[in-house]
Amino acid sequence: MTEAAAEPGDAHRDRVRDRVRWERTAYAGPASARAARPVTATRRRGPRLPPVVWDSLLPTLLLVNVLTTYPPQELPVAVALTAALALPLVWRRRAPLTVFGAVAAAALVQWLMDVQLPADIALLVALYTATANSGRRGTLVASAIVEAGVLLACLRWATEGAFLTPFVAVTATAVAAAVLGVNVRTTRAYLAALEERAARLEQEQEQQARLAAAEERTRIAREMHDIVTHNLSVMVALTDAAVYAQHRSPDRTTTAMLQISETGRQALTDMRRSLGILRTDEPDAQRHPLPGIAQLEALADQMCTAGLPTRLKVHGSHTHIPATAQLTVYRLVQEALTNTLKHTPPGTRAEVRIRCSTGAVTVDVTDSGPCPPPPAATPSGHGIPGMRERSAAYGGKLRAGPLPGGGWGVHTRLDLGSSGAVSA
Repeated sequence: MTEAAAEPGDAHRDRVRDRVRWERTAYAGPASARAARPVTATRRRGPRLPPVVWDSLLPTLLLVNVLTTYPPQELPVAVALTAALALPLVWRRRAPLTVFGAVAAAALVQWLMDVQLPADIALLVALYTATANSGRRGTLVASAIVEAGVLLACLRWATEGAFLTPFVAVTATAVAAAVLGVNVRTTRAYLAALEERAARLEQEQEQQARLAAAEERTRIAREMHDIVTHNLSVMVALTDAAVYAQHRSPDRTTTAMLQISETGRQALTDMRRSLGILRTDEPDAQRHPLPGIAQLEALADQMCTAGLPTRLKVHGSHTHIPATAQLTVYRLVQEALTNTLKHTPPGTRAEVRIRCSTGAVTVDVTDSGPCPPPPAATPSGHGIPGMRERSAAYGGKLRAGPLPGGGWGVHTRLDLGSSGAVSA
Protein backbone atom coordinates (compact mmCIF):
# COMPACT_ATOMS: atom_id res chain seq x y z
CA MET A 1 0.00 0.00 0.00
CA THR A 2 2.86 2.36 0.73
CA GLU A 3 4.35 1.94 -2.73
CA ALA A 4 0.96 2.41 -4.39
CA ALA A 5 0.34 5.60 -2.43
CA ALA A 6 3.75 6.99 -3.28
CA GLU A 7 3.68 6.20 -7.01
CA PRO A 8 1.61 9.25 -8.22
CA GLY A 9 3.78 11.63 -6.17
CA ASP A 10 6.98 10.20 -7.70
CA ALA A 11 5.65 10.58 -11.27
CA HIS A 12 4.61 14.17 -10.69
CA ARG A 13 7.93 15.03 -9.08
CA ASP A 14 9.81 13.52 -12.05
CA ARG A 15 7.72 15.57 -14.47
CA VAL A 16 8.52 18.75 -12.55
CA ARG A 17 12.25 17.96 -12.55
CA ASP A 18 12.15 17.27 -16.30
CA ARG A 19 10.41 20.61 -16.82
CA VAL A 20 13.15 22.37 -14.82
CA ARG A 21 15.89 20.73 -16.89
CA TRP A 22 14.10 21.66 -20.13
CA GLU A 23 13.76 25.29 -19.07
CA ARG A 24 17.44 25.45 -18.19
CA THR A 25 18.44 24.26 -21.65
CA ALA A 26 15.77 26.09 -23.67
CA TYR A 27 17.90 29.22 -24.17
CA ALA A 28 20.92 27.34 -25.45
CA GLY A 29 19.42 27.32 -28.97
CA PRO A 30 17.73 24.48 -30.88
CA ALA A 31 19.53 21.23 -30.17
CA SER A 32 18.79 17.58 -29.98
CA ALA A 33 18.13 15.73 -26.76
CA ARG A 34 21.66 14.36 -26.77
CA ALA A 35 23.05 17.87 -26.99
CA ALA A 36 20.77 19.09 -24.19
CA ARG A 37 22.17 16.63 -21.68
CA PRO A 38 25.76 17.96 -21.83
CA VAL A 39 24.43 21.51 -21.54
CA THR A 40 22.46 20.54 -18.43
CA ALA A 41 25.50 18.80 -16.98
CA THR A 42 27.66 21.84 -17.68
CA ARG A 43 25.17 24.14 -15.99
CA ARG A 44 25.05 21.80 -13.02
CA ARG A 45 28.81 21.84 -12.67
CA GLY A 46 28.94 25.64 -13.09
CA PRO A 47 31.48 27.81 -14.96
CA ARG A 48 35.11 26.99 -14.55
CA LEU A 49 36.11 30.64 -14.10
CA PRO A 50 34.66 33.02 -11.50
CA PRO A 51 31.94 35.38 -12.81
CA VAL A 52 34.12 38.42 -12.13
CA VAL A 53 36.56 37.21 -14.79
CA TRP A 54 33.82 37.18 -17.44
CA ASP A 55 32.55 40.56 -16.27
CA SER A 56 36.06 41.99 -16.63
CA LEU A 57 36.35 40.88 -20.26
CA LEU A 58 34.21 43.70 -21.80
CA PRO A 59 35.92 46.56 -19.91
CA THR A 60 39.31 45.18 -20.92
CA LEU A 61 38.34 45.00 -24.60
CA LEU A 62 36.93 48.54 -24.53
CA LEU A 63 40.10 49.95 -22.93
CA VAL A 64 42.31 48.11 -25.43
CA ASN A 65 40.21 49.49 -28.28
CA VAL A 66 40.59 53.06 -26.98
CA LEU A 67 44.33 52.68 -26.46
CA THR A 68 44.86 51.40 -30.00
CA THR A 69 42.54 53.68 -31.99
CA TYR A 70 42.53 57.15 -30.43
CA PRO A 71 45.28 59.75 -31.13
CA PRO A 72 47.59 60.71 -28.27
CA GLN A 73 46.03 64.15 -27.72
CA GLU A 74 42.55 62.62 -27.13
CA LEU A 75 43.76 59.54 -25.32
CA PRO A 76 43.64 60.79 -21.68
CA VAL A 77 40.01 61.93 -21.89
CA ALA A 78 38.94 58.85 -23.83
CA VAL A 79 40.65 56.47 -21.41
CA ALA A 80 39.18 58.24 -18.38
CA LEU A 81 35.63 58.22 -19.75
CA THR A 82 35.94 54.64 -20.98
CA ALA A 83 37.15 53.52 -17.56
CA ALA A 84 34.26 55.38 -15.88
CA LEU A 85 31.76 53.69 -18.20
CA ALA A 86 33.16 50.16 -18.36
CA LEU A 87 34.95 49.41 -15.09
CA PRO A 88 31.77 49.43 -12.92
CA LEU A 89 30.55 46.44 -14.94
CA VAL A 90 33.00 44.26 -13.01
CA TRP A 91 30.69 44.55 -9.98
CA ARG A 92 27.38 44.42 -11.86
CA ARG A 93 26.32 41.06 -10.34
CA ARG A 94 26.89 42.26 -6.76
CA ALA A 95 25.16 45.66 -6.97
CA PRO A 96 23.26 45.93 -10.27
CA LEU A 97 21.37 49.16 -9.49
CA THR A 98 24.43 50.89 -8.07
CA VAL A 99 26.48 49.92 -11.11
CA PHE A 100 23.73 51.18 -13.40
CA GLY A 101 23.68 54.51 -11.58
CA ALA A 102 27.46 54.86 -11.89
CA VAL A 103 27.43 54.04 -15.61
CA ALA A 104 24.52 56.44 -16.23
CA ALA A 105 26.37 59.22 -14.39
CA ALA A 106 29.51 58.57 -16.47
CA ALA A 107 27.40 58.67 -19.65
CA LEU A 108 25.97 62.04 -18.59
CA VAL A 109 29.49 63.43 -18.07
CA GLN A 110 30.46 62.08 -21.50
CA TRP A 111 27.46 63.87 -23.07
CA LEU A 112 28.33 67.10 -21.31
CA MET A 113 31.91 66.85 -22.62
CA ASP A 114 30.59 66.13 -26.11
CA VAL A 115 32.71 62.98 -26.56
CA GLN A 116 31.51 59.89 -28.46
CA LEU A 117 32.96 56.53 -27.36
CA PRO A 118 32.40 52.81 -28.17
CA ALA A 119 32.09 52.31 -24.42
CA ASP A 120 28.48 53.53 -24.62
CA ILE A 121 27.57 49.86 -25.00
CA ALA A 122 28.29 49.55 -21.27
CA LEU A 123 25.04 51.44 -20.61
CA LEU A 124 23.06 48.71 -22.39
CA VAL A 125 24.84 46.00 -20.39
CA ALA A 126 24.09 47.88 -17.17
CA LEU A 127 20.44 48.25 -18.23
CA TYR A 128 20.16 44.52 -18.90
CA THR A 129 21.69 43.70 -15.51
CA ALA A 130 19.41 46.14 -13.67
CA THR A 131 16.23 44.81 -15.27
CA ALA A 132 17.29 41.20 -14.72
CA ASN A 133 17.92 41.71 -10.99
CA SER A 134 15.36 44.30 -9.86
CA GLY A 135 11.61 44.59 -9.62
CA ARG A 136 9.12 46.37 -11.82
CA ARG A 137 9.82 49.80 -10.34
CA GLY A 138 13.58 49.49 -10.82
CA THR A 139 13.04 48.31 -14.40
CA LEU A 140 10.83 51.31 -15.25
CA VAL A 141 13.24 53.82 -13.68
CA ALA A 142 16.30 52.34 -15.44
CA SER A 143 14.47 52.22 -18.79
CA ALA A 144 13.33 55.83 -18.44
CA ILE A 145 16.87 57.00 -17.66
CA VAL A 146 18.29 55.18 -20.69
CA GLU A 147 15.55 56.52 -22.95
CA ALA A 148 16.27 60.06 -21.78
CA GLY A 149 19.95 59.49 -22.55
CA VAL A 150 19.07 58.19 -26.00
CA LEU A 151 17.02 61.31 -26.68
CA LEU A 152 19.82 63.64 -25.54
CA ALA A 153 22.44 61.73 -27.55
CA CYS A 154 20.38 61.84 -30.73
CA LEU A 155 19.63 65.55 -30.30
CA ARG A 156 23.35 66.33 -30.07
CA TRP A 157 25.05 63.82 -32.33
CA ALA A 158 22.46 62.95 -34.96
CA THR A 159 23.13 64.45 -38.39
CA GLU A 160 20.88 67.26 -39.48
CA GLY A 161 17.60 66.02 -40.91
CA ALA A 162 18.22 62.41 -39.83
CA PHE A 163 17.05 62.45 -36.23
CA LEU A 164 14.23 59.86 -36.42
CA THR A 165 16.22 56.92 -37.84
CA PRO A 166 19.02 56.80 -35.22
CA PHE A 167 16.54 57.56 -32.42
CA VAL A 168 14.33 54.59 -33.39
CA ALA A 169 17.33 52.30 -33.87
CA VAL A 170 18.96 53.15 -30.54
CA THR A 171 15.60 53.02 -28.72
CA ALA A 172 14.91 49.58 -30.17
CA THR A 173 18.31 48.39 -28.95
CA ALA A 174 17.64 49.72 -25.45
CA VAL A 175 14.18 48.13 -25.38
CA ALA A 176 15.67 44.82 -26.50
CA ALA A 177 18.20 44.93 -23.66
CA ALA A 178 15.47 45.73 -21.13
CA VAL A 179 13.14 43.02 -22.45
CA LEU A 180 15.95 40.47 -22.37
CA GLY A 181 16.67 41.33 -18.75
CA VAL A 182 12.98 41.04 -17.78
CA ASN A 183 12.76 37.70 -19.58
CA VAL A 184 15.80 36.36 -17.74
CA ARG A 185 14.38 37.55 -14.42
CA THR A 186 11.02 35.89 -15.14
CA THR A 187 12.71 32.65 -16.19
CA ARG A 188 14.79 32.58 -13.02
CA ALA A 189 11.70 33.12 -10.88
CA TYR A 190 9.85 30.39 -12.77
CA LEU A 191 12.69 27.89 -12.37
CA ALA A 192 13.02 28.75 -8.69
CA ALA A 193 9.28 28.20 -8.23
CA LEU A 194 9.49 24.85 -10.01
CA GLU A 195 12.43 23.72 -7.90
CA GLU A 196 10.71 24.83 -4.71
CA ARG A 197 7.56 23.01 -5.75
CA ALA A 198 9.52 19.86 -6.56
CA ALA A 199 11.22 20.00 -3.16
CA ARG A 200 7.87 20.57 -1.46
CA LEU A 201 6.30 17.66 -3.34
CA GLU A 202 9.21 15.45 -2.35
CA GLN A 203 8.74 16.37 1.30
CA GLU A 204 5.00 15.79 1.08
CA GLN A 205 5.56 12.45 -0.61
CA GLU A 206 7.98 11.38 2.13
CA GLN A 207 5.50 12.51 4.77
CA GLN A 208 2.69 10.58 3.08
CA ALA A 209 4.92 7.52 2.90
CA ARG A 210 5.63 7.77 6.64
CA LEU A 211 1.93 8.21 7.40
CA ALA A 212 1.04 5.27 5.17
CA ALA A 213 3.67 3.10 6.89
CA ALA A 214 2.37 4.12 10.32
CA GLU A 215 -1.20 3.37 9.24
CA GLU A 216 -0.12 0.00 7.88
CA ARG A 217 1.66 -0.84 11.14
CA THR A 218 -1.48 0.14 13.08
CA ARG A 219 -3.66 -2.03 10.85
CA ILE A 220 -1.36 -5.03 11.22
CA ALA A 221 -1.13 -4.55 14.99
CA ARG A 222 -4.94 -4.37 15.22
CA GLU A 223 -5.32 -7.51 13.11
CA MET A 224 -2.73 -9.39 15.18
CA HIS A 225 -4.42 -8.25 18.38
CA ASP A 226 -7.78 -9.61 17.26
CA ILE A 227 -6.34 -12.92 16.12
CA VAL A 228 -4.06 -13.57 19.09
CA THR A 229 -6.42 -12.30 21.79
CA HIS A 230 -9.41 -14.26 20.54
CA ASN A 231 -7.64 -17.56 19.99
CA LEU A 232 -5.64 -17.39 23.21
CA SER A 233 -8.79 -16.59 25.19
CA VAL A 234 -10.55 -19.60 23.67
CA MET A 235 -7.54 -21.82 24.33
CA VAL A 236 -7.31 -20.67 27.95
CA ALA A 237 -11.02 -21.33 28.49
CA LEU A 238 -10.77 -24.78 26.91
CA THR A 239 -7.67 -25.59 28.95
CA ASP A 240 -9.44 -24.67 32.20
CA ALA A 241 -12.39 -26.84 31.20
CA ALA A 242 -10.07 -29.75 30.35
CA VAL A 243 -8.31 -29.49 33.72
CA TYR A 244 -11.65 -29.37 35.53
CA ALA A 245 -13.05 -32.41 33.66
CA GLN A 246 -9.95 -34.59 33.41
CA HIS A 247 -10.99 -36.90 36.30
CA ARG A 248 -14.80 -36.71 36.02
CA SER A 249 -15.24 -36.89 32.25
CA PRO A 250 -12.23 -38.06 30.23
CA ASP A 251 -14.23 -37.86 27.02
CA ARG A 252 -14.90 -34.15 27.50
CA THR A 253 -11.22 -33.63 28.31
CA THR A 254 -10.22 -35.28 25.04
CA THR A 255 -12.73 -33.15 23.12
CA ALA A 256 -11.43 -29.99 24.77
CA MET A 257 -7.81 -30.84 23.99
CA LEU A 258 -8.68 -31.53 20.35
CA GLN A 259 -10.50 -28.21 20.22
CA ILE A 260 -7.42 -26.48 21.69
CA SER A 261 -5.27 -28.01 18.98
CA GLU A 262 -7.73 -26.94 16.27
CA THR A 263 -7.88 -23.40 17.67
CA GLY A 264 -4.09 -23.16 17.69
CA ARG A 265 -3.85 -24.30 14.09
CA GLN A 266 -6.56 -21.82 13.12
CA ALA A 267 -4.63 -19.04 14.86
CA LEU A 268 -1.47 -19.94 12.94
CA THR A 269 -3.42 -19.97 9.68
CA ASP A 270 -4.93 -16.55 10.39
CA MET A 271 -1.52 -15.12 11.25
CA ARG A 272 0.06 -16.52 8.09
CA ARG A 273 -2.79 -15.12 6.03
CA SER A 274 -2.47 -11.65 7.59
CA LEU A 275 1.32 -11.56 7.36
CA GLY A 276 1.19 -13.00 3.85
CA ILE A 277 -0.11 -9.66 2.61
CA LEU A 278 3.36 -8.27 3.33
CA ARG A 279 5.14 -11.13 1.54
CA THR A 280 4.91 -11.57 -2.19
CA ASP A 281 6.17 -15.16 -1.95
CA GLU A 282 3.60 -16.32 0.62
CA PRO A 283 1.17 -18.76 -1.09
CA ASP A 284 -1.08 -19.19 1.96
CA ALA A 285 -2.33 -15.64 1.55
CA GLN A 286 -3.94 -16.72 -1.71
CA ARG A 287 -5.12 -20.16 -0.63
CA HIS A 288 -7.06 -19.06 2.47
CA PRO A 289 -9.87 -16.55 1.94
CA LEU A 290 -10.48 -13.78 4.44
CA PRO A 291 -13.08 -14.63 7.11
CA GLY A 292 -16.48 -13.04 6.66
CA ILE A 293 -20.11 -13.28 7.66
CA ALA A 294 -20.31 -16.88 6.46
CA GLN A 295 -17.67 -17.87 9.03
CA LEU A 296 -19.60 -16.36 11.96
CA GLU A 297 -21.42 -19.65 12.49
CA ALA A 298 -18.13 -21.47 13.02
CA LEU A 299 -17.06 -18.68 15.37
CA ALA A 300 -20.26 -19.09 17.39
CA ASP A 301 -19.67 -22.86 17.62
CA GLN A 302 -16.11 -22.21 18.79
CA MET A 303 -17.34 -19.88 21.52
CA CYS A 304 -19.93 -22.46 22.60
CA THR A 305 -17.19 -25.05 22.90
CA ALA A 306 -15.11 -22.61 24.97
CA GLY A 307 -17.97 -22.18 27.45
CA LEU A 308 -19.86 -19.18 26.10
CA PRO A 309 -23.21 -20.25 24.61
CA THR A 310 -23.68 -18.01 21.58
CA ARG A 311 -26.70 -17.59 19.33
CA LEU A 312 -26.28 -16.14 15.86
CA LYS A 313 -28.99 -14.46 13.78
CA VAL A 314 -28.27 -13.13 10.30
CA HIS A 315 -31.03 -11.17 8.55
CA GLY A 316 -30.74 -10.52 4.85
CA SER A 317 -28.32 -11.73 2.20
CA HIS A 318 -24.64 -10.93 2.61
CA THR A 319 -23.48 -11.99 -0.84
CA HIS A 320 -23.35 -8.38 -2.12
CA ILE A 321 -21.24 -7.11 0.79
CA PRO A 322 -17.55 -6.51 -0.08
CA ALA A 323 -14.97 -8.85 1.42
CA THR A 324 -13.30 -6.07 3.41
CA ALA A 325 -16.62 -5.10 5.00
CA GLN A 326 -17.34 -8.73 5.86
CA LEU A 327 -13.89 -9.00 7.44
CA THR A 328 -14.69 -5.91 9.54
CA VAL A 329 -17.97 -7.47 10.70
CA TYR A 330 -16.21 -10.72 11.57
CA ARG A 331 -13.49 -8.95 13.58
CA LEU A 332 -16.04 -6.82 15.44
CA VAL A 333 -18.06 -9.86 16.46
CA GLN A 334 -14.90 -11.80 17.30
CA GLU A 335 -13.57 -9.04 19.57
CA ALA A 336 -16.93 -8.51 21.29
CA LEU A 337 -17.34 -12.24 22.02
CA THR A 338 -13.71 -12.49 23.19
CA ASN A 339 -14.28 -9.67 25.68
CA THR A 340 -17.42 -11.41 26.92
CA LEU A 341 -15.53 -14.69 27.32
CA LYS A 342 -12.73 -13.01 29.27
CA HIS A 343 -14.71 -10.68 31.54
CA THR A 344 -17.93 -12.55 32.38
CA PRO A 345 -18.50 -15.47 34.76
CA PRO A 346 -19.56 -18.97 33.64
CA GLY A 347 -23.17 -19.30 32.61
CA THR A 348 -23.22 -16.08 30.58
CA ARG A 349 -24.97 -16.23 27.23
CA ALA A 350 -24.27 -14.13 24.15
CA GLU A 351 -26.36 -13.21 21.14
CA VAL A 352 -25.14 -11.88 17.77
CA ARG A 353 -27.54 -10.17 15.36
CA ILE A 354 -26.43 -9.15 11.88
CA ARG A 355 -28.76 -7.17 9.59
CA CYS A 356 -27.66 -6.88 5.96
CA SER A 357 -29.27 -4.34 3.64
CA THR A 358 -28.38 -2.81 0.31
CA GLY A 359 -26.08 -0.07 1.59
CA ALA A 360 -25.37 -0.92 5.23
CA VAL A 361 -24.65 -3.67 7.73
CA THR A 362 -25.81 -3.44 11.35
CA VAL A 363 -23.99 -5.42 14.05
CA ASP A 364 -25.38 -6.05 17.56
CA VAL A 365 -23.61 -8.24 20.11
CA THR A 366 -25.19 -8.57 23.56
CA ASP A 367 -24.60 -10.81 26.57
CA SER A 368 -26.41 -11.62 29.80
CA GLY A 369 -23.42 -11.23 32.10
CA PRO A 370 -22.99 -8.59 34.81
CA CYS A 371 -21.58 -5.19 33.94
CA PRO A 372 -17.79 -4.97 34.05
CA PRO A 373 -16.06 -2.95 36.79
CA PRO A 374 -15.69 0.83 36.46
CA PRO A 375 -13.12 2.06 33.91
CA ALA A 376 -10.72 3.15 36.66
CA ALA A 377 -10.41 -0.45 37.84
CA THR A 378 -10.05 -1.94 34.36
CA PRO A 379 -6.59 -2.01 32.77
CA SER A 380 -6.41 -0.13 29.49
CA GLY A 381 -6.56 -2.30 26.39
CA HIS A 382 -6.83 -2.06 22.64
CA GLY A 383 -10.03 -4.04 22.10
CA ILE A 384 -12.75 -1.38 22.09
CA PRO A 385 -10.51 1.35 20.53
CA GLY A 386 -9.65 -1.09 17.74
CA MET A 387 -13.34 -1.84 17.23
CA ARG A 388 -14.08 1.88 17.01
CA GLU A 389 -11.35 2.32 14.38
CA ARG A 390 -12.71 -0.55 12.30
CA SER A 391 -16.22 0.84 12.52
CA ALA A 392 -15.10 4.42 11.71
CA ALA A 393 -13.49 3.17 8.49
CA TYR A 394 -17.06 2.62 7.22
CA GLY A 395 -18.60 5.73 8.69
CA GLY A 396 -19.96 3.96 11.76
CA LYS A 397 -20.00 5.03 15.40
CA LEU A 398 -19.56 2.10 17.72
CA ARG A 399 -21.43 2.09 21.03
CA ALA A 400 -20.25 -0.27 23.76
CA GLY A 401 -21.70 -0.18 27.25
CA PRO A 402 -24.10 -1.71 29.76
CA LEU A 403 -27.66 -2.46 28.69
CA PRO A 404 -30.72 -1.13 30.59
CA GLY A 405 -31.94 -4.61 31.46
CA GLY A 406 -28.51 -5.93 32.43
CA GLY A 407 -25.60 -7.27 30.46
CA TRP A 408 -23.29 -5.62 27.99
CA GLY A 409 -23.93 -4.61 24.40
CA VAL A 410 -21.96 -3.56 21.34
CA HIS A 411 -23.74 -1.83 18.44
CA THR A 412 -22.55 -0.28 15.19
CA ARG A 413 -23.78 0.34 11.65
CA LEU A 414 -21.38 0.14 8.72
CA ASP A 415 -22.22 2.37 5.77
CA LEU A 416 -21.06 0.56 2.64
CA GLY A 417 -21.43 3.64 0.48
CA SER A 418 -19.45 6.06 2.68
CA SER A 419 -16.14 7.64 1.68
CA GLY A 420 -14.47 5.83 4.51
CA ALA A 421 -15.34 2.50 2.95
CA VAL A 422 -13.07 3.33 0.05
CA SER A 423 -10.04 4.00 2.26
CA ALA A 424 -10.70 0.85 4.29
